[in-house]
Amino acid sequence: MNIWEVSSVDDRKYVKTALTIAGSDSGGGAGIEADLKTFSAFGVHGLVAITSVTAQNTQEVRVIYDVSPEVVAKQIEAVADDIGVDAAKTGMLSNAGIIKAVAKTVKRYEFPLVVDPVMIAKSGAPLLREDAMDALIKYVIPLATLATPNKPEAEKLSGVKIETLEDAKKATKIIVEELGAKAAIVKGGHLNLSEAVDVLYYAGKFREYRAPFVEGCTHGTGCSFSAAITANLAKGKGLEEAIKVAKEFITMGIFYGARIGKGHCPVNQNAWIEIPAEKWRVYESLTKAIKELEKIGDRILPHVPEVGMDFVYALPRLYARTPKDVAGVKGRIVRFGNTVKAADSVEFGASSYLASAVLKFMEFYPEIRSALNLRYSEELIKKAQKNGFRVSFYGRREEPEKIKVKEEVTIPRDIETAIKRLSERPDIIYHLGNWGEEAMVLIFGESPEDVLRKLKIIL
Repeated sequence: MNIWEVSSVDDRKYVKTALTIAGSDSGGGAGIEADLKTFSAFGVHGLVAITSVTAQNTQEVRVIYDVSPEVVAKQIEAVADDIGVDAAKTGMLSNAGIIKAVAKTVKRYEFPLVVDPVMIAKSGAPLLREDAMDALIKYVIPLATLATPNKPEAEKLSGVKIETLEDAKKATKIIVEELGAKAAIVKGGHLNLSEAVDVLYYAGKFREYRAPFVEGCTHGTGCSFSAAITANLAKGKGLEEAIKVAKEFITMGIFYGARIGKGHCPVNQNAWIEIPAEKWRVYESLTKAIKELEKIGDRILPHVPEVGMDFVYALPRLYARTPKDVAGVKGRIVRFGNTVKAADSVEFGASSYLASAVLKFMEFYPEIRSALNLRYSEELIKKAQKNGFRVSFYGRREEPEKIKVKEEVTIPRDIETAIKRLSERPDIIYHLGNWGEEAMVLIFGESPEDVLRKLKIIL
């Protein structure tokens, strides 16, 4: 049997499923769209029961159309009866009729239920009718394995004005001991603390989950956080461990948020899987290119700088923020007999000088993610120009004395100067050095393979 033939093995025990009972966000930032992307990020198959269809974007909710309670219930039944549900979550439940139908249907099945008591959209639009609050408290909260309100939602549910961590603890305790949830966590994004602190009350004990506040995108934060907990419950993790993983997931999603639209930009659920995957691709590609470079080491030897060569490759622009997001050669590439050799392995954060150059280049041309440095020679520059490569330069001797010592400042500034000298994207940038500093030629490309191609042509 080849790998593409259908196996007779039952995969049900290997494929975990999570159900989202929530509204649809046409902007893809929150609701079932955020939930499904989150489930997928954790390798869990997503199931859907749509409660409402909204016309919304990053700025506003324009219209809400509620699905009939009967159809919502039938959606839950359809997937639970055939496929099975390992864990589920609720989001926007809109009205009392939907709430009652969901509660009645969910009670027939024994899967863990995470209740995200969605009341207000990020834009400020109400997503839960005022007359539905009592129904939510009476019928759904008591079914919750975990309730995940933010500060305003927790205040509505508990009646406690939340201004401190102690207030948050009081609210979670009320939601559990008086309203009937098995556990409750009040999310700390609105608590005005130095950190984002979430407070959990579970099995008679409090636990805090802390993470630094990060600048980024927050549309869909609540949906994605509760969906991440649901996905990990579906995979068999305990509640506290599922929350811990979800906290890491949402912090990363906010930081690497997709800056789209004119309002509240959405969380990036893909960061959780894309960053590790891209790091591996970068590592493999750069490692392979270095081996190719070593094969032509005898031709490169005359062009190796005294400080050694570096060869770098950055993560895609969305994820490349600092030199730690750029892979380079630990210890650089050095002369070795009559050839060249990498002194050590490829590591992220191994480069400072060349990584800073690539990061600045990517601000102008995001597709250019790799670079290699050589010792400057007029012959190399002439060969590059003769072969049609676009060449620019900057002058280190012209830098103000007070910033020469700050490489993290001078390199980006110099690369920007060189890029702006041309009306089109440069392939090569050089500088003639300064007192105690070597003159260099930097070759830029979309990938290490592209940089090697240019290098071979010049040599």
